[in-house]
Amino acid sequence: MSLSTARTFLSEACYGEQELDANSALMELDKGLRSVKLGEQCEAVVLFPKLFQKYPFPILINSAFLKLADIFRLGNNFLRLCVLKVTQQSEKHLEKILNVDEFVKRVFSVIHSNDPVARAITLRMLGSLASIIPDRKNAHHSIRQSLDSHDNVEVEAAIYAAASFSAQSKDFAAGICNKVSEMIQALDTPVDLKLKLIPMLQHMHHDASLASSSRELLQHLVSSYPSTPMVIVTLHTFTQLAASSLIDIPKQLQLLLQYLKDDPRKAVKRLAINDLKLLAKKAPHLWIRENTQTLCECALSSPYNSLKLGMLAVLSTLSGTIALKQYFHNITGGSSVPPRLTDLVKLAQECCYHSNLAVAAHGIVVLSNIAISCPEKDIIQLEQETVLGVESLLMLCSQDSSSSAQATLKTTLTSLVKLLKGRPHLSQSAVEFLLGQLHLSCDSSRVLMCHALAAIATHLPVLGDGMLGDLVDLYRVASHSSTDKQQELLVSLATVIFVASQSSLSAEVKTVIKQQLENVANGWTVYRIARQASRMGCHEFSSELYQSMRTRVASEHFYFWLNSLKEFSQAEQCLSHVEDGDYSGAMSAIAEALRSYQKGIASLTAASTPLSPLTFQCDFIKLRIDTLQALSQLICTCNSLKTSPPPAIATTIALTSGNDLQRCGRIAMQMKVCMDEFRSLAARYADLHQSSFDADYATLRNVELQQQSCLLVSHVIEALILDPQAASFQEYGTLGSVQTESEYERRMMSVFSRVLEEVEGLTKKHPPVSHLHTGCLCDAVIALLKVPLSFQRYFFQKLQSTSIKLALSPSPRTPSEPIPVQSSQQLTLKVEGVVQHGSTPGLFRKIQSVSLNVTSVLQSKTGPDFKIPLDSKTNEIEQRVEPHNDYFSTQFLLNFSVLGTHTVTVEASVVDESGIEWKTGPRTTVSVKSLEDPYSQQLRHQLQQSAAQPAPQRSPYARF
Repeated sequence: MSLSTARTFLSEACYGEQELDANSALMELDKGLRSVKLGEQCEAVVLFPKLFQKYPFPILINSAFLKLADIFRLGNNFLRLCVLKVTQQSEKHLEKILNVDEFVKRVFSVIHSNDPVARAITLRMLGSLASIIPDRKNAHHSIRQSLDSHDNVEVEAAIYAAASFSAQSKDFAAGICNKVSEMIQALDTPVDLKLKLIPMLQHMHHDASLASSSRELLQHLVSSYPSTPMVIVTLHTFTQLAASSLIDIPKQLQLLLQYLKDDPRKAVKRLAINDLKLLAKKAPHLWIRENTQTLCECALSSPYNSLKLGMLAVLSTLSGTIALKQYFHNITGGSSVPPRLTDLVKLAQECCYHSNLAVAAHGIVVLSNIAISCPEKDIIQLEQETVLGVESLLMLCSQDSSSSAQATLKTTLTSLVKLLKGRPHLSQSAVEFLLGQLHLSCDSSRVLMCHALAAIATHLPVLGDGMLGDLVDLYRVASHSSTDKQQELLVSLATVIFVASQSSLSAEVKTVIKQQLENVANGWTVYRIARQASRMGCHEFSSELYQSMRTRVASEHFYFWLNSLKEFSQAEQCLSHVEDGDYSGAMSAIAEALRSYQKGIASLTAASTPLSPLTFQCDFIKLRIDTLQALSQLICTCNSLKTSPPPAIATTIALTSGNDLQRCGRIAMQMKVCMDEFRSLAARYADLHQSSFDADYATLRNVELQQQSCLLVSHVIEALILDPQAASFQEYGTLGSVQTESEYERRMMSVFSRVLEEVEGLTKKHPPVSHLHTGCLCDAVIALLKVPLSFQRYFFQKLQSTSIKLALSPSPRTPSEPIPVQSSQQLTLKVEGVVQHGSTPGLFRKIQSVSLNVTSVLQSKTGPDFKIPLDSKTNEIEQRVEPHNDYFSTQFLLNFSVLGTHTVTVEASVVDESGIEWKTGPRTTVSVKSLEDPYSQQLRHQLQQSAAQPAPQRSPYARF
């Protein structure tokens, strides 16, 4: 294995079977480090970050960093620079260095070099290590000394190191603050060096006195050095310090607004605006009315578009927060100020029609946020002005395909959708305007407008019918070429049509879409449209599209994937033909759907690969199959009332046995079995939900609805037949008032409410069990079946990827060999883990902590066969640990007092920021063999020998 082989190994992105060869890769890199050629040494050094990324556990990282420290100590400055870059790139792995003292010792030895460049690189290296050695006094002393150096390179490196240590160490920050102050105020310090020293003060926030003294120094600098670069650096450091210490933010707001208002320099004004935006995001609740009013006045009086744009950006950030309510509340009088008379509204109205598109977009954002948050009585005129401003800006931007116009259009449409959610009565006119504008817009604008129409139609489905005609007409002429924008437009238009048609596509609409897809669409576009059709419940159409694509893919895995999707769509299409009251037809439809589902699950299994196991998809489809089987069994059970009614003496048997269910006859026990089955399905849906940490919110809500439908059926069985007296409907009373986010959720909630109303009315009028009760149950089943299943995004696409990798120590030499431990001792099990992310970590939820559960079970016993207490056979410990830089480590103390072989299982689950636990895994198992310790073994042998020897015979002469 050569260095190039190691490079090939490390360049692989996946975590596969070569993982065990990480030590081999480290050895090859070590050979490169010991090479006589400088190029090979440098190449080996720069490959280390990939090694850390591929195998991020301490035992390897510690060895690797010690080797790099040797290179740093013995190599030339170029090699030292390479090691420095590797250290800075691998900052999150630094805390995994086990021999910190030895590592720092090797690096620190270079600080005594006569070469100032070597000393400068060492200082930067120490600064990069500040997170793991924040309180090393020798490092502190070296940095202080180097600040007095006559070599500029060394001084700049010392400033970098001092800033790094100040951010990490309170003691160093307190000690260096006075020296930095002296250097800044000294007359012999060059101005460019002062500009580099001042930002160090932003880290002096560890206690109130330190922050106060730093703030006084900065205040003095601002007044003493009025040059533009000095004011800009000082003000920004001022802001960073205030943002970190929090208590000085109101004073900083006043200072920045004063400079924005009074200082004539554009560069200073621009810096003040950027810092105000930072504080608007950091602490909008600290913006009082006077601050916002001053900002509005500055924006109204500013003649420069660039500055006005910056100030409006700050106001648009504030308008979505509590600062807006504070602005509209008159602090002195306690009464509300009419919004139309305020400077903020005047500014927003003026900017809505500004020639600069970005300024106009921010004006729209501010005005729409005001229209949403203001009281109803003050709002009518503001609403009209907001809508007019939005329409004029949309008309202006929709025909311009430039990037700035498209960004403005996207911002404006986002504000419009937000406004219509808050003020639904404006939706009709807005939708008509958008539909009219669609025909006149460029392709990129049409895509964005389609997204907005889909969002509006999802929130207000009543508007869907009115959109369909215009959308279908536009689809006929939408695409004449196969450019990317045209393909995107086909998908967006189809999505809006699916949303507007509410899962019931007419033959004409299907024909129009198919014709366009045949003419200009590529395979990926067809797949995306089919995927959207599956999401919106248009299963007949999606089945046809999947059918047409199956043979147009490059691998058999893709073929099986598309084939499974076709079978699932066909199965759901079978269920859409179910009619109310047709119970035998419902059973036939379920049987037909199950046949397609079984074919589909076989194809889905064939489509899975080691890198893409399709776990969620398989579990979801298996649950769907079991749910349909349970629904079919429930209809059969209801029909059994006709084929096997209760006997004539059922009432007498019930009175004799004291079991009131006996009056229902055989159906009661069958219903109990059905109820248990649905509760089991609900528990399995809950487990699927809990294991889907990376799923988007719509997918999780879909799984919740499936779980709720199973719970609903089990509740209805109990309420109608098994225990009508104990059934309560109060907990389900708020179902109708829940805010829904999709058409599928809206339909499901409607079915839930309707079924519960019917059941509640029936339980009050008729005792169980009669044909009315079984008919109500069958009607509930059919109502659930008639809602087309929605296959949400996570079924097709994984936007967030999170996995945990565990390493246990001690570990066995071979996987089958158990770890030996003496029964009189306890085993310390160390569990280390790394959290691995995909390209977009934390998109939907982030990991707050990792919960580790360790259990041990006695598998086979080798000691004496006597009764063992249960708590001696097992260990069960749970511990939560917070990962730092995606790494965590903890230890467990396990007791194996019973001789024999024990199986130890370590299972990880994650806890998100909301405190919800997710069963993500992994689950790791090791075997432990408990052996008898030598001392106990010796005692036992002695006891056995003494028991085996015969007792001496007593005789009359023994005492003589």
